[in-house]
Amino acid sequence: DFPEKETDKPCPISPYAATKLMCEHYAYVFSKLYNLGVVSLRYFNVFGPRQSLENQYAVVVPKFITCLIKGEKPPIYGDGEQKRDFTYIDNVVNANLLALVKEGIEGEIFNIASGAPESVNDLLKELKTILSKDIEPVYLELRPGDVKKTHADIEKTKKLLGWEPKVSFAQGLKETAQWFENKYSTCKQ
Repeated sequence: DFPEKETDKPCPISPYAATKLMCEHYAYVFSKLYNLGVVSLRYFNVFGPRQSLENQYAVVVPKFITCLIKGEKPPIYGDGEQKRDFTYIDNVVNANLLALVKEGIEGEIFNIASGAPESVNDLLKELKTILSKDIEPVYLELRPGDVKKTHADIEKTKKLLGWEPKVSFAQGLKETAQWFENKYSTCKQ
């Protein structure tokens, strides 16, 4: 596998990915037709506090956390060795703020990610340590359209946008797990 650069030709294999690419195309058209300064930010596996469990493409972190808190076996689709470039929400917010004020980047596409993919198995292992839980997952059939690895090249983003992640994957997981623990302990009272 190779890092996904902004200049790589996207070939979506899921409806979700196709709609994201379509939005980039719409933004480009509007920028040309209406002289609208547009910047596209490609978010990679965003996670953090308050994340909904409703979106099937973005639920792995809160799903694992809530399963562990409730004493349930977290579901892993496939062998768990698929890798994701998880990105903590505070890093995403920072990238958005920079994109709003940075001059001379109209029409650019930027990857917003950690630049260091983690396997789903490693994600669960880290969360089990953070939450002090020893619950094994249940492995299920791989979902159609699921990619083996996402790995964003963020060099262009660092150079042109002046952005790089400030909150590490491990720190982001700790903050997210703590938020969900507080939420569930409050619900029990």
